[in-house]
Amino acid sequence: MTAYIALIRKDGNSDYGVDFPDFPGCVTAGRSLDEARRMAAEALALHVDGMLEDGDALPAPGTLDTVMADRDNADAVAFLVDVPEVPVRTVRVNVTLPQDVLDAIDKVTTNRSRFLAEAAREKLLTAT
Repeated sequence: MTAYIALIRKDGNSDYGVDFPDFPGCVTAGRSLDEARRMAAEALALHVDGMLEDGDALPAPGTLDTVMADRDNADAVAFLVDVPEVPVRTVRVNVTLPQDVLDAIDKVTTNRSRFLAEAAREKLLTAT
């Protein structure tokens, strides 16, 4: 999961505003700090979904040091908002297996694809 920096600010008679330095134009607000925090997660998720639908690459998360070094952010409070991992595109492949291996797989799962993907990931983790 990737986390991006959000900045929360409050002006006199306004709600709590939230913006994201890594995503210009992605802003939201809430009447309370908790509401602003919840709205921030929703706003970022929608913004990221839109970018992905448009085929845009997501920026690398900025650093807290860089964001807070900007004088315009001196009055803001920074917090992190998680973005769920982007689902990886699946590809259909044709695999040839010995019948006994296929039978053994079918005895322990109803989803061959998921079983083979999980087994491959486990093997790849132990190979490194």
